[in-house]
Amino acid sequence: MSSIALMLKNMNALVTGSDLTETDITKNLNKCGIKVLYGHHPELVKDADIIVYTAAIHEDDPERKEAKNLNKPNFERAEFLGMLMKKFKNSLCVSGTHGKSTTTGMLSLIFLEAGLNPTIQVGAIMPEINGNTHLGSHDYFVMEACEYVDSFLHFHPTSAIITNIDNDHLDYFKNLDNIKKSFYKYVSLLPDNGYLVKNNDDENSNELDKYTKAKVITYGINKKSNYKAKNITCNSLGHYSYDLYKDDNFLLTINLNINGYHNIYNSLAAFALAHEYILDVNVIKNAIEKYHGVGRRFEYLGKYNGAYIYDDYAHHPSEIKTTLESVKSVKHKSSWAVFQSHTYSRTKEHLDAFANVLANFDHVIIAKIYPAREINTFNISEEMLVDKIKDKNPNVIYIDDFDKIIKYLKENVKEEDLVITIGAGPINYVSKKLVD
Repeated sequence: MSSIALMLKNMNALVTGSDLTETDITKNLNKCGIKVLYGHHPELVKDADIIVYTAAIHEDDPERKEAKNLNKPNFERAEFLGMLMKKFKNSLCVSGTHGKSTTTGMLSLIFLEAGLNPTIQVGAIMPEINGNTHLGSHDYFVMEACEYVDSFLHFHPTSAIITNIDNDHLDYFKNLDNIKKSFYKYVSLLPDNGYLVKNNDDENSNELDKYTKAKVITYGINKKSNYKAKNITCNSLGHYSYDLYKDDNFLLTINLNINGYHNIYNSLAAFALAHEYILDVNVIKNAIEKYHGVGRRFEYLGKYNGAYIYDDYAHHPSEIKTTLESVKSVKHKSSWAVFQSHTYSRTKEHLDAFANVLANFDHVIIAKIYPAREINTFNISEEMLVDKIKDKNPNVIYIDDFDKIIKYLKENVKEEDLVITIGAGPINYVSKKLVD
């Protein structure tokens, strides 16, 4: 929403907005001349020509009710963003259940380093642009395209990366088959002269080719692919290097400066699509090697009494497994995972999987579930997750308040331990306060 607000301001529109609470993002919008008020302000609707709302805002919201009463044109965020995309010559969209923000960040940095001045919209804070939005030219629009509630079906992609397809957002999709069908519809939107870049190692992406007329480009590690990583090594910092082969021919060596085996896949995806638009492979290589990540993706924040403090946005069992692998790659004594599950429906759907992966940390603190758009009609509780973990690891505790969690960590964490807050909600308050 903040990206859309800034894009509209850049097009000389008068933009106002409302949000529940003040954040760094809303403070920045106010600095940029976009008036943001807190709480409900239906009076803002009266002077507006168009109202844009995110899918998390329900029909009984006072501003939406006022828009209906005044018969004002109103659009859901994805629908409106799709309209804006028509202004761009090339819209390069990154989708998939996991790895979207990182891959979008890598692709964006490549185009910035190539001097192509793309417009960028990413679902995380990207240090190179000091935010989640960069207002560039109308030649290239690099954006993260989310599948939730079929949002990306409103878009007009020229080319698309699909990082992977996994069981998520089951409050909407209900099952994996419906998620796959949504991605099939999405890739069918690509034009004949566009590109579909897909992960050849991801079984759930196998059928994508059948639903698009775009040129299909594959990447992977295990299966034969157009872009393949071979001779993979890892240094003491957990940073991977690999030889990149294109169509079985050695191209160059990539030395990543970001933790995690999964980022080999993300870099392959970004390289594969960028290479269709940027011929100089060294420009692409240098940008990927310069990339240090986006905010809240295994982000090192600093130290507390000699302990290393990290934060990660992971909110799905597969993502936490990836986070765990990154933790293991960093030298430390004991690991402390502070986990806040995101939505009741996801907690219930993945309860056993969450417990199985979290039990692998040395110590686990479970925070209060972040409800987001939901109320708890799912008969689920934090204690249920604690009990599941306790069967495998007795070092688990539920603490219902962030400040109490901070106090507990201060009393128990030792020098050279590693603390990581995990979740898509505001759990990073804990890690930030520890470093402060």
